[in-house]
Amino acid sequence: MVSKREVRHEGHRRKFLAVVDSTPECEKAIHYAARRVAAIDADLVLIYVIEPGDFQHWLGVEDVMRAEARAEAEAALAKASAWAVTFGGITPQLEIREGRPVAAIESLIEDDHDIALMVLAAGDASEGPGPLVSAIAGTGGAFSIPVTVVPTTLTDEDIDDLV
Repeated sequence: MVSKREVRHEGHRRKFLAVVDSTPECEKAIHYAARRVAAIDADLVLIYVIEPGDFQHWLGVEDVMRAEARAEAEAALAKASAWAVTFGGITPQLEIREGRPVAAIESLIEDDHDIALMVLAAGDASEGPGPLVSAIAGTGGAFSIPVTVVPTTLTDEDIDDLV
């Protein structure tokens, strides 16, 4: 079920959501999103999803692995945040969630009713456009908000010209 978006209510601002991960196309999505939110005076949310691991054998090992995953997430978000500043002059809101990516992203969308659009970039690898873009294409729409898919073949100048 889709929760009502609140961006038209007083005190609320439209937010775009971009996913931070280790894919090469991630930077393209953040570039487009940062430029777009700067152009329309909106906000940007960056999410990093820590996927569940198979490290539940010993509590000490699980704690270390979870801490390492958290540190990796924080480093990736710091790098992505710097891109947002560079590309759009904006400081994004940062989110770290644990779980399966589609479920964690949908949970954030349901928690934050100001998120009105998600930006993804399609990969150009032989394996396909990427897991999130594939999820959307395979299910007819995995998310409850519109999704903009940025072709990874666009140059930085192409992206700047689009917004």
